[in-house]
Amino acid sequence: TTTTTTTDSKSKSATTNNNNYYLNNNTSNNETTSYSRAGSCRRATRESNSLSSRSGSIVSNASNSSSSSIERALAARRRNLSLSTNKLNEHYSCSAAALNWLISSFVLLLCITLCTSSISPPAPQDAVHITAILGESVVFNCHVEFPGDHPVPYVLQWEKKVSETGQEIPIYIWYESYPTHSGEGYEGRVSRVSPDSSFGAASLNLTNIRESDQGWYECKVVFLNRPPKQHKNGTWFHLDVHAPPRFSVTPEDIIYVNLGDSIILNCQADGTPTPEILWYKDANPVDPSSTVGIFNDGTELRISTIRHEDIGDYTCIARNGEGQVSHTARVIIAGGAVIMVPPTNQTKLEGEKVQFTCEAKAMPGNVTVRWFREGSPVREVAALETRVTIRKDGSLIINPVSADDSGMYTCEVSNGIGEPQSASAFLNIEYPAKVTFTPTIQYLPFRLAGVVQCYIKANPPLQYVTWTKDKRLLEPYQTKDIVIMNNGSLLFTRVNQNHQGRYTCTPYNAQGTQGSSGHMEVLVRKPPAFTIEPDPLYQRKVGEAVEMHCDAQEAEGTSKPTITWQRRDGQPLQKNRVRILNGNITIENLRRSDFGYYQCVASNEVATIVSATQLVIEGTQPHAPYNLSGTATEFSVTLSWMPGYSGGPDYKQDYTIWYREAGVSDWSTIPVTPSGSTQVTINRLSPGTTYEFQVIGKNALGDGMMSKVITIRTLDVQKPKKTSTTTAAPNEKEFKHASDDLGPKPGQPRNVSVLEIPNGFLISWQVPLERAHLVQFYTIKYRTDAQWKTLNRGQIRPEETSYLVKNLVGGRTYYFRVLANSLKSYETSEEIKFPVPARVKHKAITAGVVGGILFFIVAIILSICAVKICNKRKRRKQEKEIIRLQNSTW
Repeated sequence: TTTTTTTDSKSKSATTNNNNYYLNNNTSNNETTSYSRAGSCRRATRESNSLSSRSGSIVSNASNSSSSSIERALAARRRNLSLSTNKLNEHYSCSAAALNWLISSFVLLLCITLCTSSISPPAPQDAVHITAILGESVVFNCHVEFPGDHPVPYVLQWEKKVSETGQEIPIYIWYESYPTHSGEGYEGRVSRVSPDSSFGAASLNLTNIRESDQGWYECKVVFLNRPPKQHKNGTWFHLDVHAPPRFSVTPEDIIYVNLGDSIILNCQADGTPTPEILWYKDANPVDPSSTVGIFNDGTELRISTIRHEDIGDYTCIARNGEGQVSHTARVIIAGGAVIMVPPTNQTKLEGEKVQFTCEAKAMPGNVTVRWFREGSPVREVAALETRVTIRKDGSLIINPVSADDSGMYTCEVSNGIGEPQSASAFLNIEYPAKVTFTPTIQYLPFRLAGVVQCYIKANPPLQYVTWTKDKRLLEPYQTKDIVIMNNGSLLFTRVNQNHQGRYTCTPYNAQGTQGSSGHMEVLVRKPPAFTIEPDPLYQRKVGEAVEMHCDAQEAEGTSKPTITWQRRDGQPLQKNRVRILNGNITIENLRRSDFGYYQCVASNEVATIVSATQLVIEGTQPHAPYNLSGTATEFSVTLSWMPGYSGGPDYKQDYTIWYREAGVSDWSTIPVTPSGSTQVTINRLSPGTTYEFQVIGKNALGDGMMSKVITIRTLDVQKPKKTSTTTAAPNEKEFKHASDDLGPKPGQPRNVSVLEIPNGFLISWQVPLERAHLVQFYTIKYRTDAQWKTLNRGQIRPEETSYLVKNLVGGRTYYFRVLANSLKSYETSEEIKFPVPARVKHKAITAGVVGGILFFIVAIILSICAVKICNKRKRRKQEKEIIRLQNSTW
């Protein structure tokens, strides 16, 4: 006890000395104070280590002094040696550990206290605290107290303490009759208060206060010509700068969104004290929900999956003790431009003015309007460039209009959101009928049909045309072999010499006429004639070449005819494999695509004559079938087609039908039997369903080309006629037997049953006893109420008599029926009832509960094992310690 008391006294003495040392040196400069405090910390640490070692020795001495008594006690109680030793060991360990922990904790606390005070000394208790508003001014009132109240020269120095480093930097220095000095950042903002004011002579005026001005300030007055030990005369001040909130980040004033979008409204503010951020929607506080939340200390308002009720005005308010500011953002559903007043069809006379309106609204309202004529921008149409104007309201003006301005005009509006919207209107320009071109000479082929053209343009359409021949009115309706065509031209069915002469035409419409044509000299001449014509048929194999000859001769007084070749189907000739020389055509390296009809055309100013031939390419895959057509019933479609070229007389052609439901990507195929047949019936189709069909031919060389796709819809199953004498139950109405006019129907499926198996429920039945050969597929119907539904997704083939279902709900009663379907009818089985056991519903729950219990039991067992292992290891350790103690005792 005496030793412990002495130790405590020493500790207290060391602590007191250190504190006195710290207080005595507190009045010195900052560097000396920091150094002395650091030294105190190191000395305290050394003394604590010494104290700890001395405490350990005290415990050791106490243990040695009592060793003899322990031996006597052990000798008297050797029978209870194990228990006593164990208790002594536990007591000794706990006492030593507790003592060491207390000493270490005390030393650590002392060190932390000293070191902390050396790093951040407490502010002077007599400091003056001043609060100022950002941008305003403040006066630090500092008095000058002369020694003995006798004025002496002095230097005034104001310093600001830098919080990060603890250093003091001068911000203002004054000495009479010398220029003042202002620190960096304080130029023009600090000045000495006038001596005539009510403030002290050393007072400082700080203007245009900034947030960085906050902190500690010291007023120092240094008297000159005084002993060095004279203390400085000064005062400490602490300036708190308060600033009203001001926004540094705000959301946009208007935010356009679409339903289902997610947005983040960010609102950040600066100020002193730190402003609090609040959110309001339509003047009410924002209520957080699963889709609306406030995050990051209130600076972010997040809205996910935007709904109609989320649309509105959101206000961010930043407030502190100096005031508050607010900013409102409007969340609006963005919408593409919508045409409110579309342009309308208009009819104008040539030379008038036309205006098309196109009024649109959008959110946002930055609508851009563009106008097109027949797909081309109106400003890029050369004929309209100088006569078109687009007004700010989107209207299109054409002034004046001409006959060629007729057409479709389209207004397209957009605001950058969504697809542009458009509306079109037709401009119809009416004018009197007029002749646009008058050929000086026209020819008629002798003894052939010929036409004298009158090139007319009219809107409204042409009503009639008057003709003159040799200055006399021509009456075509009263003249043999002359007919006026719909376009106003004269058709001569068989030309003779009497038809030669001078003609004029005058067109008329509802607006009148613009005059007659010029004189046209009509001459009758003989047409050209073929001297060499191509053969009616050319047959070649793939890779070979073919040459077809043709030539023609002109009549007297006419020019030599020009010979050209063309395909009758209008497809272009392959120039890299085709040569035409002196009227003859040569096609090299023949391909299947060269198959077809070709025409030799001879023409001059009198007439054009044609001679045709066919080119057949042998040794190719079949050509595409054509003229594909079909007829439908409820469950089948019958197709027929015309065969394409088979590839040559040595090749036999077979066909395959490709079909699918409309909208389905995969095709099904059926080969056509017998071979070479051009008609087939496809069965097992669903009634009231649209299908697509095409046919492909095939020979020994491979598949040919597909025919064009046709679409056919099967017929709906006709509902049986209701009888007025009986009332049927709901299930009987649903499955009323098909009437006889739908054709023969199969027999009734038999012995329908439902069996529960490990992986579901198996529905089984037997084939009908009668007319089983008519069954094309089976369908299973079920119900849990009055409404019958189809259970199977696809058709069940006739050879299958069972169906596995896995998703029946436990605790419910199901009713089942099996339908045997033929091509045109169906027959239903008897209805069966099957209650699904309730335990099915609880299987998953029971499995989960059992699994959880098993896991809990395993966890308990593992925990018990772990505890036993730990206890066993601890017991072994104690036994070893007892044995060691016994050995040392003996």
